[in-house]
Amino acid sequence: MRHKYETRGIVLARTHTGEATTIVTLITPELGLLRARAQSLRASGAKLAHALTTLAESSLVLVRGRDGWRVAGAMLEENWFVRLEEASAKQTAGRVSSLLLRLVAGEATDAELFPIIAAFLEALVALPEAEHDAVEVITALRILRALGLDAGEIPGDATDFAPATLQAVAQSRTAYITRINHGITASGL
Repeated sequence: MRHKYETRGIVLARTHTGEATTIVTLITPELGLLRARAQSLRASGAKLAHALTTLAESSLVLVRGRDGWRVAGAMLEENWFVRLEEASAKQTAGRVSSLLLRLVAGEATDAELFPIIAAFLEALVALPEAEHDAVEVITALRILRALGLDAGEIPGDATDFAPATLQAVAQSRTAYITRINHGITASGL
C-alpha cells in the first residue's frame, strides 16, 4: 500500500494528457513544486474539478507511485482566480506562475517557494492595482533567490508586502529588473 501525503497546495498550471486525465502542477509547503496526475478531471461531474482549477488553493491527498504523483483527493480552500477581480491581476499572477514553471523544469523540494507564492496572491487581492507592478517585481526576485539564482539584498522577508517595502522596490525598479534578467540568464533559459 502506498503512503498518502496530506498537504495544502496551489495549482499553478494544468496540462491535459488524455481524454479525461490532467497533469496539475502544484506548489506545496512540504513537498515543494511537483506535478501530479488527476484521473478523470475533465470528465463530466468530476469530483475534484473545482478544487484543481488554476490558482486554486486546496487541501490535497497525494500518493507517490512508480509513475509519479497522483491526486487522490482535494478540497477547495481558496479560489485565487475568482478573488483576483481585475484582469491585470490575473495576468500578473499568470506571469509569475509562468516564470516559476520556466525556472523549475522538474520538481523542486524547496519549502521556501510556497510562502512566496501564497503571500504574492494575497497581496494581489489586498493591494490596489497601482502596487501590482512592485509586487510582481519583488516576487520574481524572491523566487530567483529561493532557487539560488540571485544573491543580492531584497527588502523585507518572503511574505512582506508592506508599503515601505513596495516603495523601496518602486524606487529601485530598474536595478531589480536588471537583477531579475541576470537571474533568468544564469538559469540558462
